[in-house]
Amino acid sequence: MRGPHNIWRLIRTGATFERTGAMAVVLEAMEAPARLRFAARMLGWPFKWLGVKGDPALPPVTRALTALGPAYIKFGQILSTRPDIVGEELAEQLKYLQDKLPPFGMEDAKKAIAAELGAPVEALFSSFSEPVAAASIAQVHQARVIETGQEVAVKVLRPGIERAFRRDIDAFYFAARSMEYIAPFSRRLRPVDVIAHFEGVVMGELDLRLEAAAASEFAENTRKDEGFQVPAPLWRLSGRQVLTLGWAEGVALSDNAAIDAAGHDRAILGARVLSLFLRHALRDGLFHGDMHQGNLKVGANGDIIAYDFGIMGRIDEYTRRVYAEILYGFIRRDYRRVAEVHFEAGYVPANRDIDEFARALRAVGEPIFGVEASRVSMARLLSFLFEVTEKFGMETRTELILLQRTMVVVEGVARSLDPHINIWEVAKPVVEGYISRNLGPVALMRDLAQTARVLSRFGPRLPRLVEQALIAQAELPPPVRAPKTRRRLAQFGLAVLVLGLGLWLGRWI
Repeated sequence: MRGPHNIWRLIRTGATFERTGAMAVVLEAMEAPARLRFAARMLGWPFKWLGVKGDPALPPVTRALTALGPAYIKFGQILSTRPDIVGEELAEQLKYLQDKLPPFGMEDAKKAIAAELGAPVEALFSSFSEPVAAASIAQVHQARVIETGQEVAVKVLRPGIERAFRRDIDAFYFAARSMEYIAPFSRRLRPVDVIAHFEGVVMGELDLRLEAAAASEFAENTRKDEGFQVPAPLWRLSGRQVLTLGWAEGVALSDNAAIDAAGHDRAILGARVLSLFLRHALRDGLFHGDMHQGNLKVGANGDIIAYDFGIMGRIDEYTRRVYAEILYGFIRRDYRRVAEVHFEAGYVPANRDIDEFARALRAVGEPIFGVEASRVSMARLLSFLFEVTEKFGMETRTELILLQRTMVVVEGVARSLDPHINIWEVAKPVVEGYISRNLGPVALMRDLAQTARVLSRFGPRLPRLVEQALIAQAELPPPVRAPKTRRRLAQFGLAVLVLGLGLWLGRWI
């Protein structure tokens, strides 16, 4: 239920950050201005006693986020991949949130499996381990299937997780609506739409049947990708609350020391993570939307193994082309073209100055080129990007939220493996390959062929559609109508032309 009662939830959030000491740590890590730090502390201090105590054994921010609930933990997982924004020390502390949260009881896990799969654990698995990983939504057990002897990972949802998420999301909705009311300038960021998008993503993550389907589709799309593996789901041992996948043996991508000890080249792995994400997003339009280190391993052969497919992103063909052109423009340092693509796609209002926007983009891009990643302050860069979007009235594009968020996470993972990685050099061959296949003459002919296929399927219906359009036009009041003969001839001629083109091309495609 969304309403003023969520004021309590938001007050408790601030109070928890103050009580655990997380408020001061976050403001320091984010290099917040002195005035903002003072205001935040003054607002939080009177309510400090209302905050949740959390686990005193944990560092302040990790302690606060785990105490507040799963939605907050998700946010912390994102920050854990960005030491360039929150600092090395805080990012290292937040890695705890990726897969080391306290597990729930074995008996609860076995009850959930028996209820979902219709048989006790002992009848399905010859061995079933204690939890090997636990995150915000579920925990994982290692098991062996009785019938086949296959080693598998069994993922089980936390009891009551859906209710907990809904409580957090309700509070987020209240905060977003309050923000739009109190600060009208924030409406261009569409905070309510952003929360609605987040809600859709999270609610989908709570049905493990959808995750099984995503894993199956993702595995099919990437089966020929060198250096990448996706464990296949076992459908008969999966359901809404339980997911069984093939076991993925490897070193956690968050453990640099273990990766080095295994003899893997972290620079190669960092470049591979970034290029794989771009390839999946651009080539397939389907990408892993939660690619933090807790969901990635390195196999003995050096392959990157992905798992946890609860959050998957999709982008349509047009958006892929826009995204690729923007990246390609930055890679070539053609800021005018990047600006044009933003205007053509409607990302920037048409009444803004395109040359001014191109100059602002140059100010964003130029400081990055030729500079090692370790010397680029992403916190300052993101701050400047926010200023640019505000100046030019750019609204938040909800269809791009997950893509942008995942790009930030993946870049953070790549940097954690290789602090000196040049993201533009890694992205260049992937983006150039996509551009050559999808934005040239061959792509144009392919688009025309696809259009013809669609038209040929609708061929038998076109005469009736034309007749209905002409009848509707004839029924309009006289002031709205153009001269009958000229308008009908034009409509009929266009219909015949389209029909003829569609049917003719349809014969040869």
